[in-house]
Amino acid sequence: MSRARADEEEYWHSSKFRAFTFDDEDDELSQLKESKRAVNSLRDIVDDDDDDLERVSWSGEPVGSISWSIKETASSSTSSLEGQDSSLQRGSSSYAAFPKQVSSYSLSSLFKGRNKLPSFQSLSDALSDTGVKNYAPELRRPKAEYKDYSSDWSPKDTVRRMQRGKVCSLERFRSLQDKLVLLDEAVAGHDGNVITAVLIFLKRTLRREILFRELEVRQVALCHLIHFLKETGEQKLLLDLLRFLDKTEEVALSQYREHLNIQDVEKRREFLKGCIGLPFSAEDTSHIQDHYTLLERQIIIEANDRHLETAGQSEIFRKYPRKASILNMPLVTTLFYSCFYHYTEAEGTFSSPTNLKKTFKIPDKQYVLTALAARAKLRAWDDVDALFTTKNWLGYTKKKAPVGFHRVVEILQRNNAPVQVLQEYVRLVEDVETRLNLATKYKCHDVVIETYRDLKDRIQLTAYKCKVERGSAEEEKINSILNN
Repeated sequence: MSRARADEEEYWHSSKFRAFTFDDEDDELSQLKESKRAVNSLRDIVDDDDDDLERVSWSGEPVGSISWSIKETASSSTSSLEGQDSSLQRGSSSYAAFPKQVSSYSLSSLFKGRNKLPSFQSLSDALSDTGVKNYAPELRRPKAEYKDYSSDWSPKDTVRRMQRGKVCSLERFRSLQDKLVLLDEAVAGHDGNVITAVLIFLKRTLRREILFRELEVRQVALCHLIHFLKETGEQKLLLDLLRFLDKTEEVALSQYREHLNIQDVEKRREFLKGCIGLPFSAEDTSHIQDHYTLLERQIIIEANDRHLETAGQSEIFRKYPRKASILNMPLVTTLFYSCFYHYTEAEGTFSSPTNLKKTFKIPDKQYVLTALAARAKLRAWDDVDALFTTKNWLGYTKKKAPVGFHRVVEILQRNNAPVQVLQEYVRLVEDVETRLNLATKYKCHDVVIETYRDLKDRIQLTAYKCKVERGSAEEEKINSILNN
């Protein structure tokens, strides 16, 4: 023990630093006491086994403030550290456990090798053993790591950091003036996410009257808030905002939109009836009235057709069972349904196609296309023919359509109409090139032959002869035309 103490005395006195003298200030002794307390607390953290304690080797150079304090006071403190594990280990290397002193150094920075004084060597440079373990927990994070949560950012800096995805607390902006400056900076940044985030903060921290008043003169922020309230479904706040802005039509439309959330058909009908009296524009009022009338009509048709389908009293329902309910369907779907199941009914019934056309002022073009699709799907070619046949005042009949006959041909072809029906309507296409293209595409040979004959195009007629079946009636017709 005496030999070890002698070696220790020799080691400390061999340091290039001056030894401890009683002329030093009392601060050194107080620092030593603090170091002893740090060592004692460190031993409580780790195991009592000396081999498990963390050791750091050095070659006479200072590695930190605590080591420096121990070196400076080694001459007078040897006896006071006898109970601590500060003896030298065997070999040429020396080891010491690091205590803590009252200084600007934190325990976590010591074990991480962080020094605040640039003149000291870092602990990481002094560590020579790669197997050294770090037993000391990180008691606190370095102050620099908390810079993202600083409360000293200006509104402009806060907006910039939010644009970069940094975490920023907006709670520090407490006065109305600071909040409005923050909102203006967010708008100036042209970042919708930042604007929305600031608006959510203002919505939570300001009274409604103040918020609405300030947004009234900030149209960009106002539009963002209105869109946000619509997306989140905050209907009450949205209505209050629109009323404050005196936007009565938008208030009415917003209330009308609520019908989408009503599943019960009877409650929806009553809700739509109440919407008719809202302050809509003249055009919108007409649409609301039509919506209510259509739903009322659908309820009647649905109840009647469900009864007929269940009782099996109608042949068309037995042959073509309904695939879905007609309730809440659009007007065009309702018209198609009516043309499919109730085409021959008198105009006085609610389910009559002509009654729907008259009630809702459906244009002739829309009515003809819808009726054509419904009757062609049923392969009711007589109804299709009657749809386009008109009579003049002399009693002559001719085919006329509010749409081009090329569209009629396309609808008939999609419903697998026979060639004879297709040819009849292909002939009615006025444009020659379009007629030839449709006739060739759908193999209406008679129309192609007659068109080339009328054009007196012998070359094309001869070429088309190779496309028809040899020995067929079409080939004989082509030969007859060529011979004449």
